[in-house]
Amino acid sequence: MNKAKQAKKPIIFVLSIDTEEEWDWSGPFPQRHGDVQNILQVPAFHTILSSFNIRPTYFVDYAVLETAQSIENMQRVIQQQNCEIGAHMHPWCNPPYFGDVGEAQSHVINLPVEEVAAKVKALVSKIKQTLDVTPKSFRSGRWGIDGKVMNLLFQNGFNVDSSVYPYYKNEFFSCIGSPPTPYWAALDKPLEQTTVQNMFEVPVTVGFNRENFDFWNRVHYLFTQPPLSWTRFNGFAWHTRLMRKNYLCPELSSVADMINLCDIAIDKGYPVLHMYMHSSSLLENRNNMLGQSNAFNHLCGSIEQVVSYLEKNYEVEFCTISEAADKLKS
Repeated sequence: MNKAKQAKKPIIFVLSIDTEEEWDWSGPFPQRHGDVQNILQVPAFHTILSSFNIRPTYFVDYAVLETAQSIENMQRVIQQQNCEIGAHMHPWCNPPYFGDVGEAQSHVINLPVEEVAAKVKALVSKIKQTLDVTPKSFRSGRWGIDGKVMNLLFQNGFNVDSSVYPYYKNEFFSCIGSPPTPYWAALDKPLEQTTVQNMFEVPVTVGFNRENFDFWNRVHYLFTQPPLSWTRFNGFAWHTRLMRKNYLCPELSSVADMINLCDIAIDKGYPVLHMYMHSSSLLENRNNMLGQSNAFNHLCGSIEQVVSYLEKNYEVEFCTISEAADKLKS
């Protein structure tokens, strides 16, 4: 790839953080009052992000807003006026409660619309009450969006969503077929692009170490399913670098893989690089995503290396998610 040719291409950089309770993700979903010790780390983390010129978006869930100390920590960050507060819904700890939450019910799109409506109303009210902010951006817990949820968001004053996880599907939801870059989403079919300007979708950045993302995603998915899954081809392809699914996420990908993804995405004409992570990863191995100690410094170091590379090679503009959406809309 010709770096000289790309040297000063403009790119918008967004960092969004699912700001939430911590728990052992291999166990049951922590209903009602969750542990939020990770929020104690957020002000220090925000200070470091500010030194990198990053303007983060904190998608805050209900559990964070149930303790005075975590509310105070988020208020300290908001007072600096260089971030955005969005809404993040974990159905299991977001009132009103409708019984136990299993794997299927942990995805908002699998809940009855009446339940989702009540939970959205409670979450927006809680954010206004505790943080004095009216959220305009939203991300569903554990990803996924459908027409009923998107319409509810629009009706409740949201105009930016970030629930689409490109090139991903499981037995509970699918984002296959959605545009991988920001787009006006159809309210009734939010994985499809429309000319009606109601809700702007800003997906996170996911791709492969090869340029034809759609093709390699079909290959990747094919080898996750019988009768080919027994070959373990995807593991072989990852270790040999024949095919790697890369995520702009310091919890999931190495610095080298994130930089490779950024270069390819920019070369493909992506207008935004959207990095994402969980606040719970600021604690030591509490969410089973980071496999080493010193998680806080690992995250900060990884983000710094990616941002430093981008600033050296491209014309980077740091935005919150709504700021990025506004620039792309115009």
